[in-house]
Amino acid sequence: MSHSAVVRVYATTQDPDYECPWQTDSPDDSTGSGVVIGPGQVLTGAHVVANATFIQVQKISEPDKYPAKIHSICHDADLALLEVPAEAFMTEIEPAHLGSMPEQRDRVAVVGFPVGGDEISISEGVVSRIEVQRYSHSQRRLLAVTVDAAINEGNSGGPVMDADGKVVGIAFQALEDAENLGEMVPTTVIQRFFDGIGQGRDLVIPGFGAATQNLENPMLRRVLGMGNRDSGLLVEGVDYGSSAWDVLEPGDVLLELAGNPIANNGTITYRNRYRTSFEAVLGEHFVGDDLPVTILRNGHRRHLTMHLLPYRPLVCRDQYDRRPRWFVFGGLVFQVLTRDFLKTWDRWWRAAPKALLSHYDDGVRSAEQREVVVLSEVLADEVNVGYSHFCYQQIVNVNGHRPVDFRDLVSRIDSCDDLVDLRTAGGDRIVLDAQVARAAGPRILERYQVPSDRSADL
Repeated sequence: MSHSAVVRVYATTQDPDYECPWQTDSPDDSTGSGVVIGPGQVLTGAHVVANATFIQVQKISEPDKYPAKIHSICHDADLALLEVPAEAFMTEIEPAHLGSMPEQRDRVAVVGFPVGGDEISISEGVVSRIEVQRYSHSQRRLLAVTVDAAINEGNSGGPVMDADGKVVGIAFQALEDAENLGEMVPTTVIQRFFDGIGQGRDLVIPGFGAATQNLENPMLRRVLGMGNRDSGLLVEGVDYGSSAWDVLEPGDVLLELAGNPIANNGTITYRNRYRTSFEAVLGEHFVGDDLPVTILRNGHRRHLTMHLLPYRPLVCRDQYDRRPRWFVFGGLVFQVLTRDFLKTWDRWWRAAPKALLSHYDDGVRSAEQREVVVLSEVLADEVNVGYSHFCYQQIVNVNGHRPVDFRDLVSRIDSCDDLVDLRTAGGDRIVLDAQVARAAGPRILERYQVPSDRSADL
């Protein structure tokens, strides 16, 4: 088969610095792979070009590189469509075609340019598993296909092809704690990406927004009023403003989603072929779609409709192509708690403050708490003497009010003309004279070379 459609992708990226959120890290160069799927169109992984400031692509047949730009991107599904304006780029290239979903034990080939060589690499293997997996780029749980072929650095973003040379997936990550196993974005998710582009839809994958518990214990099912033929999941909590908000309630039993009966272990028979998590259904829908759900509430079966909304956890997962949000007052630096902020600690899942990790792992978004605001730094000045060791704590009270979100905290501090009285989750108290803190602002910003007292969105 011809691999003329496979290209190498060069990206210069500049990531935000969440320790000093008004700054960015130094530019970094990396390479990945991609595949031409239409005139001047290259399909690759979103992680290959995330936070990119400059992109180039290189054909197998030429040493020259062609500038490219992002046409569309879906970080949730780790997919990006690049546009190459140069007409000469398509010379001697036959665009690849999208194939159908492979079956287990089908032979496939991972094609790309792994780091360490200039020639194209082909790793053959077989499909070993088809199920919902966590995408490392976005932390979303979506359908993925596991193949026993190595996916190395530089390989990712490249096509996985079947025996007919059709693209049946895009390589996106190696399987952790396993040798020569990799994962690819399947054609169902890729086709949804293309459909969304063609229809002008929001490309983000909708979120579900409810914490659930398996119902494998027969006594628990009996207490919930489930019949012998009933199966499903117990709803434990619902995130405010999510797809499930105002539809599901704690204590409901989720029986069916989009017509798919849910087993007591949380799985469905997806597309009548694959036994996997019910979350696979979300990967083929768009924000704004309506999804039928069947529940058992207080022993009565009910048929409801869920209007799909974006994924809105209490603590945002990895963010790309956007800058951090921050606010400086009296030398106190406030940020929204995000996974990116937690990652400023080495081995963050162990080293970051346990109270912040608890919000990340188990926090439920509520009407009273839609974001977690933290004091991330104290820029030392006479106005904030004695407060430098209160960093990395959540701010839970501003002048007697619990801040609902970041904008609420900023608004309350901005409107204060007397004392700004802050309390942390650890019980510490910070009091500043509002007028004195504002007067100190310009000298603090100049001393620490901070361009503004807040991020542009504020």
